[in-house]
Amino acid sequence: MSATIRLTRMGRKKHPFYRLVVLDSRERRDGDYIDKLGHYNPFVEPREVKIDHDRAIEWLEKGAGMSDTARSLLRNEGILYRWHLRKSGLPVAEIESKVEEYRARHSSRLEATRQKLSESHSAEAKKREEAEKAYLKAKLAKAEGAEEGKEAQAAEAEDKPAAEAAEASPEAEAQDAEATTDEAEGTDAS
Repeated sequence: MSATIRLTRMGRKKHPFYRLVVLDSRERRDGDYIDKLGHYNPFVEPREVKIDHDRAIEWLEKGAGMSDTARSLLRNEGILYRWHLRKSGLPVAEIESKVEEYRARHSSRLEATRQKLSESHSAEAKKREEAEKAYLKAKLAKAEGAEEGKEAQAAEAEDKPAAEAAEASPEAEAQDAEATTDEAEGTDAS
């Protein structure tokens, strides 16, 4: 049996939290686990990660493998670094001081990365907002132009019958006059 450290999903629909567990690598993701090492909740700010360091190191020493996400969580918590220092044979006091230095450096790097991401997101949001304003202005100008065009068309439509009557040819008037006289004669004959 090969043991693996990985996450198992808990929580409700669209709002998960995860347990960091040790299980047989052949088990399904949410199957029975051998040991619970901690939990990880990505939906709180800052993300909540609680791991039992000693039990995690025990399983690593026994040869347990890790999923990529579990490896990332263990690295961020300094457990993999602690395990590496322990394998080198350093005294416990020295290991603890080095791990604390590592966690301080790592957390400052993570904070700097989060800061850069938030700045880039705010810059992108400003660009999107400006683009949306420009789009709305163009759409408004187009709508105003269309309204002016409709008003002009309506005015032309009102003037059109009068203009057509004024432009009517004498031949058309003669034909209209003949049609009315024919109708009048047709009613007399019957």
